[in-house]
Amino acid sequence: MKIKKIAPSLLSADFSNLERDIKMLEEGGARLLHIDVMDGHFVPNITMGPIVIKSIKRVSNIPLDVHLMIENPGLYIDDFVNAGAEYLTVHAESDKHLHRLIQQIKTHHIKAGVSLNPHTPINILENILEDIDLILIMSVNPGFGGQSFIPQTFKKLKQLNKMLRDNNAEHIEIEIDGGIKLENIKELSDAGCDIFVSGSGIFNTENPKLTISEMIKKLK
Repeated sequence: MKIKKIAPSLLSADFSNLERDIKMLEEGGARLLHIDVMDGHFVPNITMGPIVIKSIKRVSNIPLDVHLMIENPGLYIDDFVNAGAEYLTVHAESDKHLHRLIQQIKTHHIKAGVSLNPHTPINILENILEDIDLILIMSVNPGFGGQSFIPQTFKKLKQLNKMLRDNNAEHIEIEIDGGIKLENIKELSDAGCDIFVSGSGIFNTENPKLTISEMIKKLK
């Protein structure tokens, strides 16, 4: 049975007090730390690389969920694995040889995920379901935090869950990223999501630690 997980996005954390924020997230009950890696090319923003992730790994007691929003991700897989990624997700749109890219991740014996932008149909994943552990559905256009949830995502989630059932692949975790808040997390859980990435929906609240705890309650 899959366990529902809150994965706070460190993109919204206070980078001058990152260790403090990570400990706070752990105490609140977060099961993953979501790390968005952006290169300014695949998406219009630049964030962090392996050196920063290696530092995060040293102070984190929970797994690192690294989401690569970069061009030519195959060139950097080894670097991010060595930095401490335990989940490593690449975008289907970023590499025309997706199967080879997933196999490259799997050689490191970590969780391999594929992410889809809002416009990308789920059927492109049918031929690699046997190879992946995670599907990350973007419910906003990637690149910036604080965006509003795209309502059409619910239709996509319904299609995805049907595809997984039809292919006996329901063990694959479904992650959702973008516009996730206390107000919509229960509906997304009911729609079949397993991992919930939230940045501003946690950090921009009055008590982020309490917000995580309240989110967890809604998943039960």
